[in-house]
Amino acid sequence: MRLSPVFLTVVIASLAYTTPPEMAFSRLLPAAPALAAAMWPVLPTVLLGTVCLLLMIGLSLVFPDLGTWWTASGIIAVTVAAAYGSHVRLQRERTLFQVRLVADAAQQVVLSPMPRRIGGIEIESLYLAAAAEARIGGDFYEAVDTPFGVRLLIGDVRGKGLPAVGAAAAIVNAFREAAYGEADLVDIARRLDASSTRYNASFPPEGPMERFATALLVEIPHGAAHIDVLNCGHPPPLILNRGKLRVLDSAAPSPLLSLAELIGDDYTVDTFGFAPGDVLLLYTDGIAEARARDGEFFPLTEWMRRQPPAPPRDLLTALHRDLLRYSRGRLDDDIAALAVRLSES
Repeated sequence: MRLSPVFLTVVIASLAYTTPPEMAFSRLLPAAPALAAAMWPVLPTVLLGTVCLLLMIGLSLVFPDLGTWWTASGIIAVTVAAAYGSHVRLQRERTLFQVRLVADAAQQVVLSPMPRRIGGIEIESLYLAAAAEARIGGDFYEAVDTPFGVRLLIGDVRGKGLPAVGAAAAIVNAFREAAYGEADLVDIARRLDASSTRYNASFPPEGPMERFATALLVEIPHGAAHIDVLNCGHPPPLILNRGKLRVLDSAAPSPLLSLAELIGDDYTVDTFGFAPGDVLLLYTDGIAEARARDGEFFPLTEWMRRQPPAPPRDLLTALHRDLLRYSRGRLDDDIAALAVRLSES
């Protein structure tokens, strides 16, 4: 691809020398520097334009009635325009590189590297941002080992892309502090709600809609055969064991983050069995709402039932592959998932 302007120049020049003059293939020479502007720096683009100009002069010696000066003027004009276009493209590429550096820094703040094993618990994560060229969006997750057990968080701030990053960071940072200091999941949820509310008050969202977030808190007590789940309006987690799937629906809904002041702060903690070999999948609604070309949603529960026993990493690798295949690579929302397995040994 990088050498395609050179190949184009050689092909055009060869055709111009070997075909009758009335076919005028030489008039295509300005296309070479124009193509070079899309992939080359300024100086090589100008040099290629100069080569094309010299080729045109050489052609005029072989075919005197070729209309040399018109084509030569076109080569000069296109080369100047191509050089400017190359300069602008390079500036935009540098800007995009800086934006990606900022996105990477934001990702390290919100989505820190996930521990792949905590004691007898294997953990794997998946993140896909829907915003073009984005590395991070409004979905978030975290896993920490605390005196009360392994605590997990996954959630989704309304919106996507960089505008949602700040709200997600406020919630994740609050969880990192509260998970170690609070003995009860309800108290953690209240602190997350307070942090989200304070952030929204300091940085109000654009437009009439309130910025809120769904969240799911999970606690896996050390040595216990159960998990505690507090669901703040989030899609229910799934547990798979040898083809048997359980959907962990909450007995009563808990308020979404930032909405407790409006609808009350009555939180419900549900307890479910979690045996060795069980695989727990936490996910955001971007997975369940991924659409095929015909508008059908991704059949997550059916897909999960079909999965063979596998480590969390293999499960999320298959999920990533099948999601992109199902949606033809076009995601309408950010996607995050955590896969957790309790080792049998």
